[in-house]
Amino acid sequence: MLLCLDVGNTHIFAGVFDKENLTMRFRYATHMIGTADQFGIFLLNILQFNKINPEKISAVAVSSVVPSSDFTLRHAISLYFKNATYFTLQAGVKTGLNIKYKNPKEVGADKIANAIGAVNTYPDKNLIVVDMGTATTICAINNKRDYLGGTILAGMRLAMESLKSNTAKLMAVDIEEPSSYLGQTTRESIQAGLYYGQLGALKEIVNGFKSQLFNGESVTVIGTGGFSQLYKDKSLFNVILPDLVLFGLNKAYQLSL
Repeated sequence: MLLCLDVGNTHIFAGVFDKENLTMRFRYATHMIGTADQFGIFLLNILQFNKINPEKISAVAVSSVVPSSDFTLRHAISLYFKNATYFTLQAGVKTGLNIKYKNPKEVGADKIANAIGAVNTYPDKNLIVVDMGTATTICAINNKRDYLGGTILAGMRLAMESLKSNTAKLMAVDIEEPSSYLGQTTRESIQAGLYYGQLGALKEIVNGFKSQLFNGESVTVIGTGGFSQLYKDKSLFNVILPDLVLFGLNKAYQLSL
């Protein structure tokens, strides 16, 4: 069995695969990783709670955009999963993609994992992948599996925290779809700005990708990440795949064998 860990700035999104089947998934706050012992014991407990024998984990695949956590993660796995192979998705490993970034090493491991998952779910398709997490990333992959590049903007929670931290009277709010474009309280106004501001930006960027990169060809737009479900009825995505990064990590590991 393969344990996949996608380490983001806010959460670790994780899952266990039995070959191609995703048998469980969980999230853990990245800032709570603590020591190798603390995180290792957490992993043992969450697996056992879900009736998975930790000794059946034969490999661990990691994509990380938090370098400060990398040593602790590797040490935790070496201590508590002694017989497991440790695989890191990073520059130089097989991905099945042609990275067209000027400096391929700059592409985040999470974006590569998403792209791998996307091209294996929709082979021979032009793809746009929108990942809505701490940051919102939009990536383009053509039907030749060329990873063309992407766009990065602040995610909604990050934008909300910026407003709260840098103003005297604005507050943190729940991130949800507002009832109207027009807020009639400060809280409603922030919610409307966050939600529709992100929606407007995404529509503009997606349409720009379609016109500049794909010349009117058919494009499948995939939504993923924690906030993508908020836009399921807004004609933005063709499909929402919340586990895309995990399937990409699973495939990346298989390519490494």
